[in-house]
Amino acid sequence: MTVSELLHVSDSRELEKEEIMALLNVDNFSSDFYRLLDKANALSRADYHDRGYIFLQIGINSAPCSGNCKFCSMGADHYALTETGEQSIDRIQEIVESAVAQQVDAIFLMTTADFPLDAYLKIARKVKPLLPEHVMLIANVGDFDQETAQKLKDAGFTGVYHIVRLSEGIDTDISPEKRVATLDAIAAVGLDLLYCIEPIGPEHTYEQIANEILRARKYNVDIMACMRRVAVKGTPCFDRGEISDLELAKIVAVTRIAAHPGRSMNVHEPNALAMLSGVNQLYAEIGCNPRDNALDTQENRGYSIRKARDLLRQNGYH
Repeated sequence: MTVSELLHVSDSRELEKEEIMALLNVDNFSSDFYRLLDKANALSRADYHDRGYIFLQIGINSAPCSGNCKFCSMGADHYALTETGEQSIDRIQEIVESAVAQQVDAIFLMTTADFPLDAYLKIARKVKPLLPEHVMLIANVGDFDQETAQKLKDAGFTGVYHIVRLSEGIDTDISPEKRVATLDAIAAVGLDLLYCIEPIGPEHTYEQIANEILRARKYNVDIMACMRRVAVKGTPCFDRGEISDLELAKIVAVTRIAAHPGRSMNVHEPNALAMLSGVNQLYAEIGCNPRDNALDTQENRGYSIRKARDLLRQNGYH
């Protein structure tokens, strides 16, 4: 089938793996590339009614992490930050109160994989009362079992950001099976799952990307994202480079069309071209960040709430 025929088919049924890969193989300099963007953009405008979302992610701690991801600035074997540290509860509360005043839609609490669960739950219980009912509290932590998933839910978390990363078990010291077990634990207790195709590098195949699109669809993900791998100096993946804005925009568009997230579509890092691929949700970031070697990403790579809001408004989202 032609690209136009595949896009038409996607209106009436879910695309199969080979069809998703066919869309991913579209030439980035062809007219079909723009057909993909147009379709994804039209879907988001219709389904999301021009509603934009801003999420704030707070990096709680900076420390060498046993996950040892080769693309992460905090991998145990290649720690790339200048020092270690942890945000105080008072500082986290201050950040959250400011974010709520700026009308964010979700607060993400991110830690390294080894951060103590009890300390994490304590922070969550301090943060939750600060949030209006409509503001989601999202966990972004290491792998866990169903018992821990229930503890997260009981502490007030709305959902969890968790994924099987591209080249999991090769570029990380974590098995794909362990990641899937955590996804199943999240689903079992009724927490929302937030998913992302990441970290996309030039070496990743369209089959790998299609597999993760299908995984997100299997778990009925409503909040979806695509992220290119950032070449962080000091990490083993640095010399592999990055995909282009064009390639990222295409992958976002195909993911939006094939995964059909019910609430929002996000892109990392934010850029104007990808906004035409159906993106209606952006992250602001504070504290340490796996894609940065600054102790506080808001001083370097991280987007501010204001910048995220401005970019959404420029693209017609309210």
